[in-house]
Amino acid sequence: MTTPVKGYAAHSPTGRLGLFAFDRRSPRADDVVIEILYCGVCHSDLHNVRNDWGNAQYPMVPGHEIIGRVIDVGPEVTRFKAGDRVGVGCLVDSCRHCGACGKGWEQYCENGATYTYNGTDPVDGTRTQGGYSEKVVVAEHFVLKVPDALDLAGAAPLLCAGITLYSPLRHWGVQPGSRVAIVGLGGLGHMGLKLAKAMGAEVTLFSRSPGKEADARRLGADRIVISTAPAQMAGVAGQFDLIVDTVPYAHDVNPYVPTLATGGTMVMVGYLGPLEGFNSGPLVFSRRALAGSLIGGIAETQEMLDFCGQHGITSDIEVVRIQDINEAYERLLNADVKYRFVIDMASLKDEVRA
Repeated sequence: MTTPVKGYAAHSPTGRLGLFAFDRRSPRADDVVIEILYCGVCHSDLHNVRNDWGNAQYPMVPGHEIIGRVIDVGPEVTRFKAGDRVGVGCLVDSCRHCGACGKGWEQYCENGATYTYNGTDPVDGTRTQGGYSEKVVVAEHFVLKVPDALDLAGAAPLLCAGITLYSPLRHWGVQPGSRVAIVGLGGLGHMGLKLAKAMGAEVTLFSRSPGKEADARRLGADRIVISTAPAQMAGVAGQFDLIVDTVPYAHDVNPYVPTLATGGTMVMVGYLGPLEGFNSGPLVFSRRALAGSLIGGIAETQEMLDFCGQHGITSDIEVVRIQDINEAYERLLNADVKYRFVIDMASLKDEVRA
């Protein structure tokens, strides 16, 4: 039997999210049933709700930065029990046997990863619905342990923003002495500063806004370079081993490439789309690389949570009620948040009980 639950859903690209009743699947043998306590609000929630990527299916319950408490487990579950603090990120399934899955890269599953919402359950064909809801049912493999040291609300954005930055920093070998630059100071960028600093890197922020320097330094930047100031950009030519570009919209990446050291890499994690007018010359003549990175695999996400627990890293957040989600989306569009919204799901319980 399925379980009826309530959540907040979008019914069209232009409509407001509102209360929505739907069913969660009955727990399978390896499933974990989770009461959702907090859910982060990701910029990709907004993209999906508004069908910016052209694959939205409605009604859609967004949310893939889920923090909660285990309330039930299937008979084959061995790693979790009722009462455990857990998280669920962007993925709730993959084929688990392709080459990518075998490497722990479930996000690159060659047969198609199953996303936490706006995806299709590979077992029963139903649409997946996300964390703006009371409960979620997820296979044990895709459930994460949340270290006791982490504040639950502040940990929610780690499940997308955190791993989105942690994965490229780890993959490209950031260590003490590495020279790392982060492009953009938003929900992703602020996590990049914190994580790169904790890994021992020398950290620079590229920003268009001189007014962000104090906050950037508080978050871990050793310096800020104004990307619209040619003299400042020339002053850091050839310096960086790794640049992680977190900007979520189309922009000119050409000015950043010459600031890479010979053999350095620039990684795109924010913008999905064509790079108009890109000049490959600075790549070719200095063996530089332009790459992309998508979230992280499950084992790596657990590693990231443990790293954050050891270093006391959470996201800078503003907690909101679920009833204010539409206003939060408008503020997100205007970059009016430092640096992530997190929904306190107690507000949904209050509405359902009323």
